[in-house]
Amino acid sequence: MPTYEYKCDKCGYVFEELQSMNEDPLTTCPRCNGSVQRLIGPGAGLIFKGSGFYLTDYKKSNSSPATTSGSNGSTSTKKPEPATPKAKPDKPPTKDKAS
Repeated sequence: MPTYEYKCDKCGYVFEELQSMNEDPLTTCPRCNGSVQRLIGPGAGLIFKGSGFYLTDYKKSNSSPATTSGSNGSTSTKKPEPATPKAKPDKPPTKDKAS
């Protein structure tokens, strides 16, 4: 059941009321019996479900960005080439001190 917020036109009292969505809005203030207006609330917060973002949670499992169509119409999966480690630069030769 949602919580509705009301404000009295006569005394300015602001209050909340837990009501069913099928119930009619309140019309009188509980303090002064003046007329009330139902306020527009912020609503519920945004809820994310799943472990990640769109690409990881909702992506179709049968499609893959690495598949390509060959000349015969069949699909094949390309594997990326492994990265070759960069060679470390040689140390500069040490200068021998002449004795």
